[in-house]
Amino acid sequence: MDSEIKSLRIDRSAETHSGGPRGATRWILIGIALLVLLGGGATVYKNMNSALEVTTARAQSQQTGGGSNQAVILNATGYIIAAHKIQVASKVVGKVAWIGVEKGDRVKEGQIIVRLEDDEYKAQLQQASGQLMNLQARLDELQNGSRPEEVAAARANVEQGKADQENARITLARTRQLQSEGVMSKSSLDDAVARYDSAVARVNSLQKNYELVHIGPRKEQIDAVKGQIEQAKGVVAFMQTQLNNTIIRAPVTGTILERVVERGEFVTTSFVGDRGAKGFVVSLADLNDLRVELDISQNDFNKLGSRQNGVITVDAYPDKKWEGRIDEISPEANRQKATVQVKVKVLNPDEFLRPEMNASVAFLSDEKPQASAAPATAGKPVVFIPPSTVRNDHVFIVVGEKVVDRAIKTSGNTQQGLRVEDGLIGGEDLVVDPPAELKDGMKVQRKK
Repeated sequence: MDSEIKSLRIDRSAETHSGGPRGATRWILIGIALLVLLGGGATVYKNMNSALEVTTARAQSQQTGGGSNQAVILNATGYIIAAHKIQVASKVVGKVAWIGVEKGDRVKEGQIIVRLEDDEYKAQLQQASGQLMNLQARLDELQNGSRPEEVAAARANVEQGKADQENARITLARTRQLQSEGVMSKSSLDDAVARYDSAVARVNSLQKNYELVHIGPRKEQIDAVKGQIEQAKGVVAFMQTQLNNTIIRAPVTGTILERVVERGEFVTTSFVGDRGAKGFVVSLADLNDLRVELDISQNDFNKLGSRQNGVITVDAYPDKKWEGRIDEISPEANRQKATVQVKVKVLNPDEFLRPEMNASVAFLSDEKPQASAAPATAGKPVVFIPPSTVRNDHVFIVVGEKVVDRAIKTSGNTQQGLRVEDGLIGGEDLVVDPPAELKDGMKVQRKK
């Protein structure tokens, strides 16, 4: 009986070792899971690196009429920039010994901001000054001529040479006579002749030297030394300039925007890199000379004149306004963006404005408004926007390729749209039906 029951059992060993249906199913499930993970990762990566496509609508402004305000003909958004941002560089190579400014400090033109180590430049200046002094002394010597003692010594040398020449002549005559009598050899006569010729040559040399000492230096010699002195003066002036350049001063009055060096760091006259020697020490700008940089659509560009006036507002202080006027229009358009860059000068800048702030400009018509009996509040632009652009009392403004989240205050819906009391000036491009995942600063792309 037991043997019959055992014979009825299922043998699973063969299925396990042969990779049967259950093992195959497991691998299929693992493969599907990997595909899902890879597909999800690719989707996330694509979403992180691609711009979100959005539809935009422009905030419209309408003039209520009357008052002294001019009509708004165009609104644009951009950024505040410094008209002239200067990177203050060193004219010489050296190590920073002292730095006297911090980011945000106000400096005046000519104020010392950095000192470099100057020991080497002082030594080079001292060496050049010594060379100049030597040449000046040499010129004085040539111009003063020979001293009486030098002339007397040269004359005495000539007299001594003549005496030696006379002795050599007498010796030669005696030797020649004795040699003719056979007393002295031919070689002795040759020696006497050589000594006499040498004495004659020495007298001629001493005579010429005496004449030179007596006459003094030639004009050409003096001119040559004068030329060397001028060259040495140039070297001294250059070394003095190099020494002066170890003191770096503010070229203009302004505010320090960035400080890139510390005490002990090396600066050079050319850019090396972030980890090497620094090509400049600070950057500064005059914050009393600001511009608003705008990209105006080519479709709206014809509404503006070369000196168009406007009203400037910034996100940080929505209740404040500044006067502006077009100061610069780019001579060429941007083909990719279909825009023209315009810079508006801030006519009344103050401490509230900072470079890189978001700013809006409402350009005003040049036509003078007609007088009317409207209330004192008349003339203020009223802004209307589509209700679909609002999410929780916030709108998303498209600036360039990114969005800016801005809170607004509305007063009700009208036939023209939702009336905005605060937060917009009109002309802003707003995202319609902003997606839930849309956040401030995200990259977007307008739907074509």
